[in-house]
Amino acid sequence: MSRAGNGVIVLGAGPAGLGAALGLARRGIAVDVLERGQFVGGNAGSFEIAGIRADYGSHRLHPATDPEIFAEIRDLLGEDLLERPRHGRIHLLGRFIHFPLRPLDLLLRMPPAFGAGVAFDIATKALPKPTADGPESFASVLQRGLGRTICRDFYFPYARKMWGLEPSEISATQAYKRVSAGSISKMIRRLLPGGGATGAATTKGTFFYPRRGYGQICEAYHEAALSAGARIHLGAAARAVRRDSRGTFVVEADGMENPLEASHVWSTIPNSILARILEPEAPGEVQRAAASLELRSMILIYLVLETGQFSEYDAHYFPGENIPFTRLSEPKNYPAQDTPSDRTVLCAELPCSQEDPVWTLDDAALGKIVEDGLAEAGLPLTCGVSAVETRRLPAAYPIYRDGFERHFETLDSFIESIDGIKSFGRQGLFAHDNTHHALFMARAAVECLNDDGSWNAAKWSEYRTVFESHVVED
Repeated sequence: MSRAGNGVIVLGAGPAGLGAALGLARRGIAVDVLERGQFVGGNAGSFEIAGIRADYGSHRLHPATDPEIFAEIRDLLGEDLLERPRHGRIHLLGRFIHFPLRPLDLLLRMPPAFGAGVAFDIATKALPKPTADGPESFASVLQRGLGRTICRDFYFPYARKMWGLEPSEISATQAYKRVSAGSISKMIRRLLPGGGATGAATTKGTFFYPRRGYGQICEAYHEAALSAGARIHLGAAARAVRRDSRGTFVVEADGMENPLEASHVWSTIPNSILARILEPEAPGEVQRAAASLELRSMILIYLVLETGQFSEYDAHYFPGENIPFTRLSEPKNYPAQDTPSDRTVLCAELPCSQEDPVWTLDDAALGKIVEDGLAEAGLPLTCGVSAVETRRLPAAYPIYRDGFERHFETLDSFIESIDGIKSFGRQGLFAHDNTHHALFMARAAVECLNDDGSWNAAKWSEYRTVFESHVVED
């Protein structure tokens, strides 16, 4: 395949970038992928700690995955794609409740004050409510849909930990995009038989997970893309994107002696970074908009325990603000791995800002935070901790501060106006989307590139509307 002056350069080798690379290569279109890291997958990758495959936090492939995307993943992974029962717990007001919710477990374990509050909220839901003053927010949308009790005791403290803002400071978009059960009626329906069986799942309350860690999905896409003819360059962060006099894009990257050339540039890196590396320089209002889009950071704290299993649960959720981390996962439990038999790993997710003092703490101090938090939750460690490792994610989640939409629109409209450049994926569209959403976006982009190299703008516009309907699956 000729690679000069045609084809596509993809920025980023996460799910969206790798999905695009595979789709393009299978069509015989020249594609080069530039990835700043030394491994593919980004935050959806996996790595090894103490002989155990661990992920960057808790990840699952959800039954809501588009059927064509699911079939592709199944084809790539074969029998290594396992269907597993969801088996987690929420720590709510000092008690543990199974997640996903189960009717009998709720009856037996729901804190009495919480249950009474929810019952009151349901009973008074039909009563007239005063008209809200001002625009909607995350707080107003959820309180109207879920009631005061669920918001006060679960969603609002969880939101403060996740995004570092008061619920009233968070855009209403966050509620629509991030909370799939936005009303009490939806929650109740999910408790009923069949209420959670969707998509590829064979039973209610299951998920899919690769035998060798969640990163096996991206690793499989990587291998398949290479086999199909894609070129993937690791340790190659794009530092300049410009168009020459011929109308060809020229992309310079760290670690590469010569720039790459192509007719199209598809970016899955943060859209704010893309705006900074474009030449000529983006207009001032676009740069200001890019700088106004905030990203939440996260520290992942891994404790290596001297025991075969910490608990039977794959994940624990901690909405309470008395415990600093939001979620705890045990990687061995996701694929039901029983080796090694003498140790396991816990992963605690600690959202923060890079300006917070916790960002610079050493591993020992961060491990102590996790141990103390577990004790506070009634889960004290009864075995030794042989090691603590951490991973820092500077760009874990977008922050939907009230008013972010106008900044995103300014930046996104500018990028979309550049013929030949497209931005998509979680980072490219400033979205909380799951891996299956990112892969769907990649497939859509491949479909919109015509055989003659032209771009089907009308079809892309239709797909952009579909992307806006994505709701995160927890």
